[in-house]
Amino acid sequence: MLLSGADIIVKTLIEQGADTVFGYPGGQILNVYDSLYKYRDEITHVLTAHEQGAAHAADGYARATGKVGVVISTSGPGATNLVTGIATAYLDSVPMVAICGNVPSMQIGTDSFQEIDITGITLPITKHNYFISHVSDLADTIREAFRLAKSGRPGPILVDVPKDVQIAKYEYEPKAPVEKAESYPAKDVRIEEAAEIINSAKCPFVYFGGGIITANAEEEVLALAEKIDAPVGCSLMGLSAVPTDHPRFLGMQGMHGHYASSMSMHNADVIISLGVRFNDRVTGNRTKFAVGAKIVHIDVDGSELNKTVNSVCGLRGDVKLTLQKLIPLLKESKKDEWMAKVDAFRKEEESYLDNRDGLTPRRAILTVNAHLGENTAVCTDVGQHQMWSAQSLNFKTPRRFLSSGGLGTMGFGLGAAIGAAFGTGERSVLITGDGSFGMNLNELATAVSYNVPVVVLIMNNSVLGMVRQWQTLFYDKHYSNTVLNRKTDFTAFAKAFGAEGESVSTPEELDSALKRAFGTDGPYIIDCRIDKDEFVLPMLPPGGCMEDIITKLEVN
Repeated sequence: MLLSGADIIVKTLIEQGADTVFGYPGGQILNVYDSLYKYRDEITHVLTAHEQGAAHAADGYARATGKVGVVISTSGPGATNLVTGIATAYLDSVPMVAICGNVPSMQIGTDSFQEIDITGITLPITKHNYFISHVSDLADTIREAFRLAKSGRPGPILVDVPKDVQIAKYEYEPKAPVEKAESYPAKDVRIEEAAEIINSAKCPFVYFGGGIITANAEEEVLALAEKIDAPVGCSLMGLSAVPTDHPRFLGMQGMHGHYASSMSMHNADVIISLGVRFNDRVTGNRTKFAVGAKIVHIDVDGSELNKTVNSVCGLRGDVKLTLQKLIPLLKESKKDEWMAKVDAFRKEEESYLDNRDGLTPRRAILTVNAHLGENTAVCTDVGQHQMWSAQSLNFKTPRRFLSSGGLGTMGFGLGAAIGAAFGTGERSVLITGDGSFGMNLNELATAVSYNVPVVVLIMNNSVLGMVRQWQTLFYDKHYSNTVLNRKTDFTAFAKAFGAEGESVSTPEELDSALKRAFGTDGPYIIDCRIDKDEFVLPMLPPGGCMEDIITKLEVN
């Protein structure tokens, strides 16, 4: 059938299984929006308050569903407003396709109104991007974008479409949804080498990241740990891959990770690393990181092998397929002495837990746990609340912890929570801070307009908590521009936007507020007042090693 380029874009999105897209219209993408109107019975468009919010919503949709998220914007400032959201998705390996309108081809390079080289700008933060010169390339390029976005190590793809290409007509032939590129296990010789190293281990530690969720390898991780009698820890991005209450799971490792997880990794003689990076928040001082351990590293992205730490055996391949070939080669064994040491780390960690009365951060998160369903997606912004959430939230289902790990994007959470709710069809929860929430609170308009069932818990301490914590510890308490003390009344703000809201200052008030929030159809804001001097502990100082870990601290 003969269709305009704009119709081809929308028809191809529908063809590829996109049921919901997020975006904001503008002059150079109006033809696509006209097509979205035409096909509105087949695809839902969610109008956000800002393009950054749209990008985060597409990201949250993708994280919560495993499908490709789609965001649409106009040229110039509309396209550049996507950049933070695209970079967030890139650093966390989230499959996303961004479609941008641009000025007509004849105006490219003339600095015309709202012209920008968005492909050049996003080149370092996309897996690939495309500038469409001919309408004949449009459908197949979008199909290729979907294939690339979800293949191997997922990531965002950008497609830039000049207005004349949207207007031009071409024959459209429907095709089946593209499959991601075929996955392969690591080479047999490498798998055999890895098995030999793991079989020699007396103190093994299984460490996994978000790659396990991408590869759907949750069962294999636990099967590996059971067979070799090893404890399990994860990165921030790995949270929710295995049930939090699994007896082998020690929680997140690293700068603000669980003490038992970090110490077990530090004392292991073999670390089996699965779909995870060794970034600075994990290793601290790399010269002193796990010096007594042999590292076996399995990742679909070969560039991660030996990038920051040296592994004795690096295996490039699909994690799930590689583990399925590796596990049968491993000897089943019991390591009672090692597990006793791990249990000692657990008991030591318990002595550090914050069990104070009152509305402490930990008690607030534990109160949230009591209201979560098994399928409730929990999003965070970035800062102290993010780490408190990572430490204490309980998960039973994969893809239910959504947080910006690599880029650390304040303002990510509300858009992501909206996207997650659209993707799962269920209520989502956002745990945020007053600083982070202030970054993109305009998206509450989106949540109200679409009656999105999202519960927003603002951990409100009137400061930029994490930065202030660093200033307390490392900058002689020079609180330069981190004390907010804004006059914002979040309860009044919620009601002004058309949402419900209330303020709480005790655990009992929080529990009652959460009951009301989870019983409300639309968005509900809870302003949770906490002290400005609450710290995230444990903490590994920047550039430090496990001997430097801070577990207790009193601020005068």
